[in-house]
Amino acid sequence: MFSMDTLSPKRRAILDFIRERIAEHGQPPSLADIASRFGFASRSVARKHIVALCQAGFIDVTPNQARGIRLAEPLRRPEILEIPVLGQVAAGAPIGPDLDIHEQLLVDPSFFRRTPDYLLKVRGDSMIGDGILDGDLVGIRQQAEARDGQIVVARLDGEVTIKRLQCIAGRYRLMPRNPAFAPIEVGPEHDFVIEGVFCGLLRRD
Repeated sequence: MFSMDTLSPKRRAILDFIRERIAEHGQPPSLADIASRFGFASRSVARKHIVALCQAGFIDVTPNQARGIRLAEPLRRPEILEIPVLGQVAAGAPIGPDLDIHEQLLVDPSFFRRTPDYLLKVRGDSMIGDGILDGDLVGIRQQAEARDGQIVVARLDGEVTIKRLQCIAGRYRLMPRNPAFAPIEVGPEHDFVIEGVFCGLLRRD
């Protein structure tokens, strides 16, 4: 089997999408689901990516089945994860980047829906409606794409914030989950990058 490092960002994102659908819904996505999720013009484009993932050994495909995609082997999660804490993220107004490794934590992977690449300490209370409190450590899976409604860590004009992503007619809004905070409108004049998606959190006593 090939390493994940050999996959293009798009194919890694498709593989992550397949894993996420199986984990959350108990069944894989169809080719139509994949085409819709990634904006492909047709299912044949999605099929080409699926064939490539199959040839690389990441998935198996049962012919003539609408949802015939299977992971090549069960997902095996380590008993303990070692995850770096990279700094702080604003749950309020965006704050400047703080990406030095502050510490390494050993944590139980069951705390997270998907394995995070790093942790960030939350500063602020704009996400309390989603149960994310000031001082929590949020697990983030590093990726540059996210779906409407997902909680993301985003960099806006060089500053970092955690919010729920809203996509409307090709425009983005960063939505707080506390009525005391206003949504952040992302205009074409802004330097905007999605850094990753929320996987879960740790709360220290």
